[in-house]
Amino acid sequence: MQKLTNKEEELMLYFWERGAMFVKDVVALYDDPKPHFNTISTMVRTLETKGFLDHEAFGNTYRYRPIISQEEFSKGVLGSVVTRYFENSYKSVVSALIDEEKISIEELEELIRKVNNQ
Repeated sequence: MQKLTNKEEELMLYFWERGAMFVKDVVALYDDPKPHFNTISTMVRTLETKGFLDHEAFGNTYRYRPIISQEEFSKGVLGSVVTRYFENSYKSVVSALIDEEKISIEELEELIRKVNNQ
């Protein structure tokens, strides 16, 4: 899965929250001062090229829709982080969370119960 810039990810959040939209609808979601239509249009086409969006034509305009879910994207990002920073070891990830006190004993016990019930 290709990486997204922060701006591209922000744009994808709009599509994941709202579904199919025209570029003008996306521009309207931004606070003032709104980005230029052409800027958003270029970003949307880039997201389509990267395989995150698809479009359907309505005359001479396009309505874009997400073709990768937020869940798929999140899993891909997590997998990339685990590979890049934790030598592809999820155990190392959990150990780091424990060391940094980012996960409680109760949460660990809940995860163990979940694993045991599978």
